[in-house]
Amino acid sequence: MTTPLRNVGPCAPRQATRPAPGGPGLAALLALLLVAPGTSAHAARPGAAQAGMSQAGVAQPAAAQFGDAGPGAPSSAARPGVAQPEPVTPQDAIVAVVNGEPVTRADVTARARLFALSTGLPVSPELLERLRPQITKQLIDERLRAQEIQRRHIVVADADVAGAIGEIEKRNNLPAGQLRAKLEGEGVAARTLFDQIRTQIGWTRVLREMVGEKVRPSEADIAERQKAYAADTGKPEYHVGEIFVTADDPAHQQDALRFADTVIQQLRAGAPFAVVAAQFSQNQTALEGGDLGWVRLDQLDPPVADIVRQMPDGAISNPIPVPGGVAIVTQHGRRELGRDTVTAMSIREAFLPFTAALDPRNPTDQQKKQLANATELSKAHDCAAVEAANKAAGSARPADPGPLTLEALNPQMRALLASLAPGKASRPLVAPEGIAIIMVCSRETKAAAAPAKENLLGQMVEERVELASRQLQRDLRRKAMIEQRS
Repeated sequence: MTTPLRNVGPCAPRQATRPAPGGPGLAALLALLLVAPGTSAHAARPGAAQAGMSQAGVAQPAAAQFGDAGPGAPSSAARPGVAQPEPVTPQDAIVAVVNGEPVTRADVTARARLFALSTGLPVSPELLERLRPQITKQLIDERLRAQEIQRRHIVVADADVAGAIGEIEKRNNLPAGQLRAKLEGEGVAARTLFDQIRTQIGWTRVLREMVGEKVRPSEADIAERQKAYAADTGKPEYHVGEIFVTADDPAHQQDALRFADTVIQQLRAGAPFAVVAAQFSQNQTALEGGDLGWVRLDQLDPPVADIVRQMPDGAISNPIPVPGGVAIVTQHGRRELGRDTVTAMSIREAFLPFTAALDPRNPTDQQKKQLANATELSKAHDCAAVEAANKAAGSARPADPGPLTLEALNPQMRALLASLAPGKASRPLVAPEGIAIIMVCSRETKAAAAPAKENLLGQMVEERVELASRQLQRDLRRKAMIEQRS
C-alpha cells in the first residue's frame, strides 16, 4: 500500500461562500493531489489562495525534519525499478478515439495509479476494471478540453506547468526535480500529472476568455442576494462537499452509478474526500476539493437536499442520481444562518528563515542554529516577544497576519491554534525554507457577520462559471466524433 499524500488547505470550511474560480483554483488542485503542510499562519487565512498563495497547513514538528531519517532510509523516489504486473491487454491498445486523437489503455491505467498514489489505497485489477469506464470518460472529456484550448490558440507554457510542479515539490519537502522520480517510483508516469495540470490551467483560461465580464453580477443582482440572505436568517445552512460524475447520455447512467459505488467504497475505506474530488469530480468545485462551502438546502438539487437534511456530520452518501449525472456528497457541519458564532483570534508569528533549502538528513549549521533559536522562542509567554523575534530575523513574513476566524482555517491550522492558550507559543514548525513559531494573543467568541459583498460576488461568479463550464463541455461532446472501443 502506498503512503497517502496528505490533504490540507482546500477543504478548510469557509464562512459563507466559495472563492471565485480561476488561477488560484489551480493551487488548490495541486495541494489536493500532492501536498505536505507548510508553516505560515498568514497563508492559512481564508482567502489566502485567492491572493495567489496556497492555503498552508501546519508544518512538521522539528523531530520529523531534523535527524529522523538516516542516509539509508528507504524512499519511494529511489525505487524506479518497481516491477509492474503483466498486463492482460497490451497497454498501447486504444480504448477511445476523440476527433482522431487516441486514448490508450496505458492512459487509463496511469490515471488509476495516480488515484492510488493520491489516496494511499492499492489499485487491484478488480478495482481498475470498475474504475475503467469512468476514467475513460474523464480522459475523453480532457481530450475535448485540450482540443478546445488548442483551437482557441491558448498556450500553456512549460514554465506555467514547471512553476506548478515546483510548488508541489516545495510543499512536499522534495528537492527540486524529485517529483518525477517519486511518481515514477510508484509506477506513475510523470506525464500523467503534468498533462492534467496543463489541461486544467488551459481550461480555466478558456472559461475566462469565454465569459469575460459577462459573468460579473450587477449591483442589483448582488443586492438581491443580500436581501435573500437577510430574509433567510435562522434557517439551517449546511457545509457540503460534492463529487459530481457526469452522465449526459442516459446510456451511460449505469456506468456512472457503478463508478460512484466504487468511489464511495474507497471514501468509506479512508480515502480523503477532497483528494478524490480533485481527481474525479467534473464540477469546477473539484479545484476546491469538491467543497461547496456553506449552502442552504434550496441551493442544492432537490434529491441532494433530501439526503443532506438527514445526514450526520462526516457521513458519505450513497450515489444520488441528479440531472446530468450522479452526485456523492458529504456533510461537514450545520448551523443556523446568521445566528452562528465564530471564534475571532489575534496571533503573532515569528519566522526564522534558512539560508538554503532544508535537507532533513543533512541540516546545515545555520539550520541547526535556527532550530535552537526557535526552541528557545517557544518558551516565550507574550506576543511582543514573538513579534520582536520576527523583526530580529528580518521580517521575512508579517508577524501579524491580521484578524483570523478559527472556523475558517484549514483543519491542521485550526487544530494547532485551538490547542494554544493565549500567551502560549507553539512548538517549532519546520518547513524547507525556515521555522515558524506561532502564539495566540487573544481569542473571542462572537456572532458571525453576514457575508461581505465581495464574498457574495465570488459565489455568484463561481456559480455562473460552473454553468458555463458544463454547457461548453456538453457542446464539445455533442459536436465531437468519439469512438469508444472495448
